[in-house]
Amino acid sequence: MTATKQFNTTWYPDEKLIITHISGDVNREDVEQWDQSLQQALGELPDNSTFKLFVNLHGFKAINFDAHKRFRTVIPGTLANYGWRVGYIDLFEEAANLPITQTRGITCTAAVHVHQDETKIALYDERFGRECERFFTDPQMAEEWIRSISG
Repeated sequence: MTATKQFNTTWYPDEKLIITHISGDVNREDVEQWDQSLQQALGELPDNSTFKLFVNLHGFKAINFDAHKRFRTVIPGTLANYGWRVGYIDLFEEAANLPITQTRGITCTAAVHVHQDETKIALYDERFGRECERFFTDPQMAEEWIRSISG
């Protein structure tokens, strides 16, 4: 059975929060569209501002290696453009030398990642979790955590 695809990104200016979501059985084109939604939301941020990011991947499944390979570059590559080094970046050889820059003076101040793989997420939170970056399997807990972080 194929899981229903969903991908969208929303900017909540009053909370300085971006929530991005991709789930279902997705191909490379779906990943590209999701990335575009994220870039569009980031384009709405004022220059020299800050934001927090909620990355909801709960229910995500790449249907092939090409989709997965493209998918795993979106968040690290995007956040690197906003002064943020994702905790798990060194797991991926192709991203090890990713330059950290700042686009339009905008900075990411916190990030939370959600995925359904309990074993992987527990390991990620243990190894890469920090005061301003966490990993959860429960989207509601993740949202509560990121909203509790001052922007």
